[in-house]
Amino acid sequence: MQQFAQNLGPVSAVIGAQWGDEGKGKVIDILAEYFDVIARASGGANAGHTIVVNGKKHVFHLLPAGSLRAGKPVVLGAAMVIHLPTLLEEIKMLGDAGINIVPQLHIAPAAHIVFDYHNEIDAALEKQRVEERGQGIGTTKRGIGPAYMDKAARSGLRMESLQWSDDVLQKEIALRVKEASSLYGISGDAKAEWSNVKQAKDLLKDRVARNTAALMHSFLKGKQTILIEGAQATLLDLDHGTYPYVTSSNTTAAGALQGLGLPPRTLTSCIGVAKSYCTRVGSGTFLTEADEASQQRLRDRGGEFGATTGRPRRCGWMHIPDLKYAAMINGFDCWNITKLDVLDTEEEIFVGVGENADGKVLYERLPGWKSSTEGVRSSEKLPLNAQNFIQFIEKNTGIPVRLIGTGQAREDMILRSS
Repeated sequence: MQQFAQNLGPVSAVIGAQWGDEGKGKVIDILAEYFDVIARASGGANAGHTIVVNGKKHVFHLLPAGSLRAGKPVVLGAAMVIHLPTLLEEIKMLGDAGINIVPQLHIAPAAHIVFDYHNEIDAALEKQRVEERGQGIGTTKRGIGPAYMDKAARSGLRMESLQWSDDVLQKEIALRVKEASSLYGISGDAKAEWSNVKQAKDLLKDRVARNTAALMHSFLKGKQTILIEGAQATLLDLDHGTYPYVTSSNTTAAGALQGLGLPPRTLTSCIGVAKSYCTRVGSGTFLTEADEASQQRLRDRGGEFGATTGRPRRCGWMHIPDLKYAAMINGFDCWNITKLDVLDTEEEIFVGVGENADGKVLYERLPGWKSSTEGVRSSEKLPLNAQNFIQFIEKNTGIPVRLIGTGQAREDMILRSS
């Protein structure tokens, strides 16, 4: 794995190719051992990465999954929206695991703060959509959209405000709670908001960098290698995803570079992560959504319940046109295909390969392997039909599969030479 990581070059990004929940956290955690700096660029606590180390689960919503590799600088980029109580919870979780991340944490001053009143606005807007249109977007109600609304309106509070005096900051928070309550009819609590911010301020005000873009460039100048963690995934991108059923940030490799202040030419490699099947949370088009019986099998075997919300995910089959589209947008060099073991009990593996003139999905039906791949760590030891499935992906996307996930544990990852 070390040689593979070195071949990725000094700046590598890991980006989801579907609607999120592909299992990006695991490969990020593995690769983080071989990179000097770990960075997350965009999004908020609506993301969820689960890492299993020695049988123990660690769930991240804001900190990069690579944070489990102690001693490395961790950067939270300018395009993020940060819910401070969630960030403090994750810092404590790492502390309980013996990792004091605060000294190595660098937070962009331009990252915006998500307040609890943003959550209330999020819920109110989603309720209104359902009442007026009969269907909501499927938001996680974690305040992400409203926080980005404030950002676009140039009225949000940013992480740099943690360095203001208590009096000024408390006054600004009270003003925003009053405005939000008036506009949206919510019951904002200025005292509770200030309490949350004050706790974060006391711990993190010195970790808000002067300029994280300059910091990232100093890492490059010092020949330090950087691993960029994508949040959510390409089909949820605000510009290039299945709008309006998308997130509120840019989830592509280009969006990640923008959020970190890195020019495009600095990216030396990009890994696309896709499940061996596909899932989606919330509303929106899902061309390869499976029948209910198949969904239940995939959901139960894959543990397809949101790390952030606990909601059951919609389940279906891999769709080659979506993978090719994501590869085109991001410039993937290789695939990490995750959760291969979830398909172990399937008689047939369905893969969407296109649509007919009526918009009906065309499927390839590949024979299943009906044997366990869980914990297999060599591609040669995979069942023949599982090997054929991987080769089918390569042939139809034109991109090599270099990594294959075969279980929950950190060690359950196959590295293919070609």
